[in-house]
Amino acid sequence: MNFNSFTLIQHFLEFSAEKFPENIAVIHGNNRINFALLDKHVNSMANFLIKNNIEKRDRVGLLFKNSIEYIIAYFAILKAGGIAVPLNSEYSIKSLTYIINDCSIKGLICQKTNYKIIKNIASDIPNTKWILFDEIIENYKIPKVLNTINMKDILESESDGHPERRSIDCDITSIFYTSGSTGKPKGVTLSHLNWVTNTKSIMTYLKLTHNDRVLVILPFHYCYGKSLLHTHFMVGGSVVLENRFAYPNVVLDTMKKEKVTGFSGVPSTFYILLSHSTFAKQKFPHLRYITQAGGAMAPSTIKKLIDIFPDKKIFIMYGATEASARLSYLDPNVLDKKIGSIGKAIPNVELSIVKDNGKEADILETGEIIARGTNIMSGYWNDPQETNRVLKKNGYHTGDLAKMDKDGYIYIIGRKKDMVKVGGNRFSTKEVEEILIQHPRIVEIAVIGIQDSILGETTTAFIVTKPDIHIDEQDIRLFCSGKMPQYMWPKNYIFISKLPKNSAGKVMKEILRENIQQPKEKSVFESKRIA
Repeated sequence: MNFNSFTLIQHFLEFSAEKFPENIAVIHGNNRINFALLDKHVNSMANFLIKNNIEKRDRVGLLFKNSIEYIIAYFAILKAGGIAVPLNSEYSIKSLTYIINDCSIKGLICQKTNYKIIKNIASDIPNTKWILFDEIIENYKIPKVLNTINMKDILESESDGHPERRSIDCDITSIFYTSGSTGKPKGVTLSHLNWVTNTKSIMTYLKLTHNDRVLVILPFHYCYGKSLLHTHFMVGGSVVLENRFAYPNVVLDTMKKEKVTGFSGVPSTFYILLSHSTFAKQKFPHLRYITQAGGAMAPSTIKKLIDIFPDKKIFIMYGATEASARLSYLDPNVLDKKIGSIGKAIPNVELSIVKDNGKEADILETGEIIARGTNIMSGYWNDPQETNRVLKKNGYHTGDLAKMDKDGYIYIIGRKKDMVKVGGNRFSTKEVEEILIQHPRIVEIAVIGIQDSILGETTTAFIVTKPDIHIDEQDIRLFCSGKMPQYMWPKNYIFISKLPKNSAGKVMKEILRENIQQPKEKSVFESKRIA
């Protein structure tokens, strides 16, 4: 087996178990497992699922933090021909119930720590027939619709021979639920073909080998996190799991101890490391590269990373869950010359900038990014309306507005939904954020548009400052002067201790917007408003 023969995600694991059996596949704290043993455990779990009537295309939910057990369960679902549905334990009970029922999840594989969540939703998920916990739970009280079984018993008792179930590359492997325009989560359906082609492209430009070892702080229920697992398993590399990012210096200790060669994060990851840890002062001799995706990172932050790590490869990347993670990357060799750019399309992907009239935009003209490639999803589960809204004849409409320079490098202007029109002047809130984040006392910022009866819209800035630092409206306005036109200046400023984020580190602007328009709890922001 070689890279070119990969057609299914499980081939990544099977290849590495065959070629690098003794290589460490996963490191999680003091726990380590090599590829050979991991593949045997996956086979045991897959054989159990097949024996217990998991049919091809059955949906199986995963309610787990990153762990060795999660990885075993994930690959077992694929080997059994099922569809993995990663679930976030931070979702509300309402959202979890909706997702489980929307795709008729047949079984749930969960951590013991999520027992209370399952107990609360069990009676409202009639199509779910069984639940498997990673540990024994004494005196469990879950409605009879679920049969409770134990993961460790399965690994010890089931055959570890290769399961007899055939899949092809167009089979769906996973459904990732993301926030929808209607307020309900929408399920992104991704196939083996989507993942395999995208993983090959990423592996190629990162130049990954079996000697690489990536530190994973991003959750596997997030597409970017799952991509780190795939790319390193494809080449026989290792994933080092670290779920303690609330203590950033602990994460840095793990990075040094485990001789990590790669580190990946979203913009807030680097803001936190640069402002609340010793990241900038430490040396990481084994670190080869850094990747950033999950939203635009301020040019000032990128410049700091370049200054701190002049000898590391820094990859700025762009993508979407609908694209199996990745659409473009900026070559580190031109990073200093093209700061602010998301680069060019990855191998086997085509990106174009298209105006509202359907014509391709000229150089430096704004339009929407439209993507084509075998990595693009087949659609949203049970949602043809949303599918038809974004998948059209000319490709996947990302909703991101951008322009392209004369050298073919793409620069994102903002999301269509983040465009505001203040007194007839149209601009993106991202433009304001990128300027204000350069203020020496501001650590993080989020700007949103709010309806206004006179101007049409105004903007409000949510600001996180450095600890024990005070700034006021006048200070910010002086900073804005000469850097952007006055109509772009935020009308209101709210100072908060932290921005609301999901488990992947993305700022949840919808929460900020809801609490301004329909305030529920004054304590949500721990803030003061400057009129």
